[in-house]
Amino acid sequence: MSPVRTVLVVGAGAMGSQIAMVCANAGFDVTCTDLDQSALDRAGEMLRTRMDSSVAKGRITAEQRDAAFDRLTLSTDRDTAARTADLVIEAAVEKLDVKRALFAELSAIAPTTAILASNSSSFVPSAMASAVSHPERFCNLHFFNPALVMRCVEVVRGPQTSDATMATATAFVEEIGKTAVVLEKEIPGFVANRILGAVRDEAIHLLEGGYADVEAIDTACRTALGYPMGPFELMDLTGIDIGYLVKKQRFADSGDPADAPADSVTRLVDRGDLGRKTGRGWYVYSDSGEKVAVNPL
Repeated sequence: MSPVRTVLVVGAGAMGSQIAMVCANAGFDVTCTDLDQSALDRAGEMLRTRMDSSVAKGRITAEQRDAAFDRLTLSTDRDTAARTADLVIEAAVEKLDVKRALFAELSAIAPTTAILASNSSSFVPSAMASAVSHPERFCNLHFFNPALVMRCVEVVRGPQTSDATMATATAFVEEIGKTAVVLEKEIPGFVANRILGAVRDEAIHLLEGGYADVEAIDTACRTALGYPMGPFELMDLTGIDIGYLVKKQRFADSGDPADAPADSVTRLVDRGDLGRKTGRGWYVYSDSGEKVAVNPL
């Protein structure tokens, strides 16, 4: 078993709040923090709805739900929670400067024995670890959306990450009921997202080339390849802006035009059509979240 008992999750968005709930469900004392109290309020409502649904479906008991919420604290007081955390998981916006500044602050507050981990789906550990005082205790713990359901967590080693950190992080992932996929060498996008990225890029190429429309491409992936959802549906679920920011950063690093965001993605982001969370992305969604139409580009 890992020595982790107390967890701090920084960021109360869809990913951060669900990661916190996963940890609380597994018996850990968890604080989920955010600068915005309204974000914490929304997170609490969303988690309560999801957990109530799990009780109604017989997946957990009401007692288990209540015990998990007893172990979960939603708070704007990040620093107090950081001072006693065994593990800090960052789930902030996918902007490298924000993450580096955040980890520099956390490194100065958290115990020197604490593991600092990023949930980033794109930035490698070395891009952030240089901002902390103990880079040997830094790694990536990349959960997948929705974290309450998806079993995979990528555990990514940076150049300075110690064996002890990797062992503890991997044991923690297993303790929370997830499947650890260990990367012994960092690479942007890790494993799953590099494969998904290749599928996404080809889907956008087919769309922009006029070979097939959004619905046809998604249907082909579902019915011929057995995907649970097509690449455009998945982009809408995870947030079109997430992939856009990743591409922007990768292009800034490489200068390769192939790494730049696609024109169609840029148009959607410029319009604020970011997927399900805004009601419009590649598709248009009803107030209840149902897909109702393709969003004209």
